[in-house]
Amino acid sequence: MGLKRILSGMRPTGKLHLGNLHGALKNWVDLQEGGQYDCFYFVADWHAVTSEYSSTEDIKNNAINMVIDWLSVGLDPKKSTLFVQSAVKEHAELFLLLSMITPLAWLERNPTYKEMKTELSNKDLSTFGFLGYPVLQAADIIMYKAHGVPVGVDQLPHVELTREIARRFNFLYKEIFPVPEPLLTSVPKLLGMDGRKMSKSYDNSIYISDRDKVLQQKIASMFTDPQRMRRSDAGNPEICNVFSFHGLYSPKQKVAEIDAECRKAGIGCIDCKKILAQHVAENLKPVHERMDYYTNHLDEIHAIIDEGNQKATKIACQTMNEVRDAVKI
Repeated sequence: MGLKRILSGMRPTGKLHLGNLHGALKNWVDLQEGGQYDCFYFVADWHAVTSEYSSTEDIKNNAINMVIDWLSVGLDPKKSTLFVQSAVKEHAELFLLLSMITPLAWLERNPTYKEMKTELSNKDLSTFGFLGYPVLQAADIIMYKAHGVPVGVDQLPHVELTREIARRFNFLYKEIFPVPEPLLTSVPKLLGMDGRKMSKSYDNSIYISDRDKVLQQKIASMFTDPQRMRRSDAGNPEICNVFSFHGLYSPKQKVAEIDAECRKAGIGCIDCKKILAQHVAENLKPVHERMDYYTNHLDEIHAIIDEGNQKATKIACQTMNEVRDAVKI
């Protein structure tokens, strides 16, 4: 028996930031390197249209840039299949068939539905596509008979809905689809520069592509311990966003030193941020070198995507033959 397949995707709605890197991409790379799974990662461009339907002109370019980011942080097309959702038309067909058997109440009770409508209140999301995107998500996952879906705790409801849809299809027609398991990932607490969730819609993100003065200026503007008003005040690293970044980017010895010095006002926030900026830049240097290479070799990017699309399409066609036979149409 071959490796168990896992699948995950991202919407190409703009530049990827450090929250994306630590919340998902590093885990994707680890899963790829672990040798336990056959990894499929896709550009969810149809999903991007659910919120960006009135301004779709950037989606194609965002998709290319996102794949560049993926390759730059360590995803390897020799070990993982990278593809674009809209290039595999079978996703739309399976989505249509699954929508016929998915009770409306399942979608309306989805906790992230109301959360996203609130977070993106500047957009009219009262559309069938937005309500039904978890069904398309289910089609994305079960199309490849994925056994696992790497997610954070906040995305568990989506995987559970996919599991319910897979069970319902298997019960109504024929047992074709494995019921996928969530592969829970520990997402480090990484907030934006202003202390809120890192999000491009809040304009508070440090992007994977940020470097030099841009990176330094963003780190210099980060919120710190709100109770430390003066340089002479002792700080509390446990409630400081800058210190949480140190935990990810600075050597353990330096993290311990900053922790001790901050608590006795031995180091000021400005110097603390300068040290962080240096360590973030050092960590991202190899990423930026790969990014520069791929940006100047777009033909390689297109070749990688084309190869991934072909592999994904082959599997999707096989699955849909089974589905049509089971549904008897």
